[in-house]
Amino acid sequence: MTELLAPVGSPAALDAALRFGADAVYLGGPMLQLRAKSAGFSFDDIAHAANAVHETGKRLYVTVNSLAYSDEIDALPAYANRLHECGADAAIVSDLGVLTTMHKACPKLELHVSTQASCMNYAAAKAWYDLGARRIVLAREMTIEQIRALKAKIPDDLELEAFVHGAMCMAYSGRCLLSAAVLGRSGNRGDCAQPCRWSYALVEETRPNQSFPIIQEDRHSFILSSRDLCCVGLLNELIDAGVKSLKIEGRMKTEYYVSVVVNAYRRVLDGTMSVEDAERELLSVSHRPYTTGFYHGELPNDHSNAGTYTQTHRFVGAVLGYENGTAIVEQRNRFEAGDALEVVSPVLDRAVLQANEITDENGTPIEIANRVRQILRIKTDLPLKKGDLLRIKI
Repeated sequence: MTELLAPVGSPAALDAALRFGADAVYLGGPMLQLRAKSAGFSFDDIAHAANAVHETGKRLYVTVNSLAYSDEIDALPAYANRLHECGADAAIVSDLGVLTTMHKACPKLELHVSTQASCMNYAAAKAWYDLGARRIVLAREMTIEQIRALKAKIPDDLELEAFVHGAMCMAYSGRCLLSAAVLGRSGNRGDCAQPCRWSYALVEETRPNQSFPIIQEDRHSFILSSRDLCCVGLLNELIDAGVKSLKIEGRMKTEYYVSVVVNAYRRVLDGTMSVEDAERELLSVSHRPYTTGFYHGELPNDHSNAGTYTQTHRFVGAVLGYENGTAIVEQRNRFEAGDALEVVSPVLDRAVLQANEITDENGTPIEIANRVRQILRIKTDLPLKKGDLLRIKI
């Protein structure tokens, strides 16, 4: 069975991933997790998440994919055992020393090799397998045919995972020193400032106060920024090539992003949404221009607007419950009485809530909802559920 793997950077994102159909989730822990500290879960949080995941028959993976220094290795045996005790089904690692140390300390903890290990040939995959790995997260630079060829020469029980959606770097499988060189913040240690996504201009050294923007087609050129990956139309090809797990990027994303993206991919996999409808749905979240990456060959070389983020909808509210013909909603962004609010739901298709009657918790009518996280009550006949989201077309 093919696995849909979703990113989790908060409890809200975890709930969204499970509700909208992810088969597994991945999150960061207290150590070597390669994202901002705010996206890391404590041991207690990991245990709570693992319980929630396992209650639904799904799986949880913990990222330990930062490159490690020597003074961090001695802590790994205890860390591996603690993750296993918390209920983690696997750890995702990129460092050879981290993998061998954790495998020796806790053989029961399954180990997956991160995309940052840049594994893209069968010999490397078999070497990782011999050291204890049970899944390879493929290098992002591979074509579908290269994946198929690799799969044909590896053990049957060595699984392959590939990214299908989300942000990409202008670096080989995420290995980049630009942030470290410019700001002293290393992306390989979880502290990337994303300078590749900035808009740059030329400056002549004898005229330091005069900058010359780099412009193509009347827009600034984001010459170092990549497009975002979107492969909802390639799922059958990837599965046929031998990919076991389809991975969505985005541990720093909101529950709205996770809900929409997981929902679109889940429905395409289940045959309840067309690829064309899914592609339109995926325009509703914040994204750079989409690409299918290297799967059919080289990336397009037009980066004139690759750093420009767009979205067709704005997330305005999270449904907390429904009772007596009234939706209880936590406000997230501004909307007004009379607005048509689209419902994002795993069961309701194209439902629209006409927000004609809005009150606060005391029953006071609200004309403009502009207080973030204010609890509101909206009259509607739609049988909304906790976890449904509301959005408005921009």
